[in-house]
Amino acid sequence: QVQLVESGGGLVQAGGSLRLSCAASVSTFSWYGMGWFRQAPGKEREFVADIRYSEGDTDYADSVKGRFTISRDNAKNTVYLQMNSLKPEDTAVYYCAAKLFGYGSILRKGTSYNYWGQGTQVTVSS
Repeated sequence: QVQLVESGGGLVQAGGSLRLSCAASVSTFSWYGMGWFRQAPGKEREFVADIRYSEGDTDYADSVKGRFTISRDNAKNTVYLQMNSLKPEDTAVYYCAAKLFGYGSILRKGTSYNYWGQGTQVTVSS
């Protein structure tokens, strides 16, 4: 069983930045592809970004490309989401997720993941 704990959410003005962290309770963290998803009130959960296991190739939703950066530190069992130039439409609960040996476009799909965190609220004011 893998436990994922997100942190770093909060309230920020439009144009500001936040860095989300997701700590995993597993010694084989590098074996997991990691994803960030978000869900705004009244909307479905949507893919934000992912980082593949091992080499760490990344992928982003078009809506965040160029503003958000996903990265991982396998020594710390942690994945990050650096969010810059935040917009009010980025307001949502952000979740991290883990998939064993996760690689490729399947990481865009929430149903592909084995484990989920509890989420952290990000609110961007205009």
